[in-house]
Amino acid sequence: MKAFKTLLKTEFKLSLRGMDMLIFALCMPVAILIILGVIYGNKPAFDGAPYTLLEQAFGAVVSIAICAGGVMGLPLVIADYRSKKILKRFKVTPTNPALILAVQVVIYALYSIVSLILLYAFAAVLFGYQLHGSFLEFLCAYLLVMLTLFSIGLLVGGLASNMKTASAVASLLYFPMLIFSGTTLPYEIMPKAMQTAADFLPLTQGIKLLKAASLGLPIDSIVIPVIVMISLILICTSISLRFFKWE
Repeated sequence: MKAFKTLLKTEFKLSLRGMDMLIFALCMPVAILIILGVIYGNKPAFDGAPYTLLEQAFGAVVSIAICAGGVMGLPLVIADYRSKKILKRFKVTPTNPALILAVQVVIYALYSIVSLILLYAFAAVLFGYQLHGSFLEFLCAYLLVMLTLFSIGLLVGGLASNMKTASAVASLLYFPMLIFSGTTLPYEIMPKAMQTAADFLPLTQGIKLLKAASLGLPIDSIVIPVIVMISLILICTSISLRFFKWE
């Protein structure tokens, strides 16, 4: 535990020196939320809908920070440490892959949680946002989505041989999910063929789960997303630990 706390403190200080997570995990989601709030105001999602367009989009907006940290930030940090031979130095110490990966997961989880708190506060104060579903169910859904995307990031960071490879793979995962999963372009207005393609993206399933939890939709609408995400967590985490590359 002492090694974990020491490494966590050091890594967190290093992460604060960069502006990437402050911009993409904290500032950008809040900016998108405010823009959506100004554009849509309190307009209902559809005629007779018990919730507004902003309330419908809230689950998608909160997922932006998770995606930024899990799919971009997390793998790039691990790959960067591998390229700089930092992991090679860790190899001759009692430190194991699980400890290194766990520290990075906690750091990016903190950014995501702070982002969630900021988004909820801004949405409630500025636009009167209300959570129609269970707050506990929403938090469980949020945690599941976070673990899913972070496990994908661990897989990329744990196996990428260098920073260039990690950056390329992370970009191929991050930008399609950011554009087509419903975070920027609403899933509901996509053509049917595009929706079918988007359903293969993990973040699409995550946003469906967050929407269902925040809007209080029937539980049968979340069965497939839950199964998909739990499977991804188990597969990606197991592979990243089993085949973790020190150099």
